[in-house]
Amino acid sequence: MEITEVRVFPVNEEKLKAYATITFDHCFVVRDLKVIQGNNGLFVAMPSKKRKDGTFKDTAHPLNTETREMIESKVLAEYRRELERTGAPPPEVGDRKLSGGEETSESDEPDSTEPPSGEDQG
Repeated sequence: MEITEVRVFPVNEEKLKAYATITFDHCFVVRDLKVIQGNNGLFVAMPSKKRKDGTFKDTAHPLNTETREMIESKVLAEYRRELERTGAPPPEVGDRKLSGGEETSESDEPDSTEPPSGEDQG
C-alpha cells in the first residue's frame, strides 16, 4: 500500500492547523484528517465522529504504528511544503525532533483534548 497523493488545506486556528486528504494506490481516498498542534508538537488526527455521549470514535484509522507513522510523516511533510509555498510561518514543534524533513516523537500520545485514535474498534 502506498500513499499516492496528499492534499493539505491550512486553517488558522489555535490548535487545528490544517485538514488533509490522502489517497492510497491512486484508488482509495481518506478525507478529514487533521493536523493538530498538541502539547508535544504537531500530530495527525484521523477522521472521527462525535458520539451522543460526547466521546469521539475514529471512522478510519491505521491498525499498526508503522502505517500511522507513514501517514503522519507524509501529511506533515506536505503541510510544511504548503506553508513554505504560501509564505506562512511554521508552527512550533514542541519537543518533537525534526529529522530529514519529517517529525518524530518520543511519545505518540495525542493532545488530551483530541479524540483518541484506534480505540473502541467495535
